[in-house]
Amino acid sequence: MDETVRMRDGRRLTVEEYGRSDGTPVLLLHGTPGCRFGVVPEDVMAAHPGLRFIAYDRPGYGGSDRLPGRRVADAAQDVAELADALGLGRFAVLGRSGGAPHALACAALLPDRVRRAAALVCPAPPDAPGLSWFDGMADSNVEDFTRALTDPLGFADRLAARAADIRRDPAHLLVSIRDGLTDSDRRIVSAPAVGDMLLRNYREALRTSASGWVDDDLALVSRWGFDPADITRPVLLWHGALDMFSPRGHFTWLASRIPRVRPVLAPDTGHFGALEALPAVLDWLVPAQTPISS
Repeated sequence: MDETVRMRDGRRLTVEEYGRSDGTPVLLLHGTPGCRFGVVPEDVMAAHPGLRFIAYDRPGYGGSDRLPGRRVADAAQDVAELADALGLGRFAVLGRSGGAPHALACAALLPDRVRRAAALVCPAPPDAPGLSWFDGMADSNVEDFTRALTDPLGFADRLAARAADIRRDPAHLLVSIRDGLTDSDRRIVSAPAVGDMLLRNYREALRTSASGWVDDDLALVSRWGFDPADITRPVLLWHGALDMFSPRGHFTWLASRIPRVRPVLAPDTGHFGALEALPAVLDWLVPAQTPISS
């Protein structure tokens, strides 16, 4: 079910719901670039019939209005208002890649609402003490994030041109990041179901502009607006050991910083290995027939 929810400041967020309307709610935070279609494949959702999946386009993506200058922390306010509009009390949050820091923001800033949080292939904050943020990162990501830091206007123009190419052919995005794809990543994204989901995701995310993509990247390389050390909710931190988009050092730093963390480092897999980990992640996030009291 696709719907529009209006925020208190007048902005609209486009929301998609899957699964049982009376199921246990799980808020999904999509990657960068991405939209409500690109978090959990349909077959994984179907294998968890007791869950109510709720995904939304972050501001500037798909059908959601832009919020210029947004920070990662701002996602918590949007999620809280969205949950209120949908009549949700407490819920779990799951974020993958660029959505993972936004899931951590919800866990940090909405402790009375978030039961558990899962952050998959999550980058660390750019001001993380003791972390060399670019070490082990794919050249394509280093180039993008460096340009975002040093020339944000030029960066926005660059992403606008790339978004136009992706609208014509969504596969262009996977081609542009091929330097960071491991053999396991290539195997995963070449599967028809995953490939179709990703292409639909990229097409919808950028169908009107690159604004969401620009704002996401600027938010990721700016101060997030919260400290992961302040998270009091249980967090599952999943990472592929060979990831070149969110390198292993980011995982190590976050795992040492988040108090109630369950770190999982999967060997011999990269960034898109998170998609294959989703069934087990969801089983942890919402244990079957077991109320989450922690």
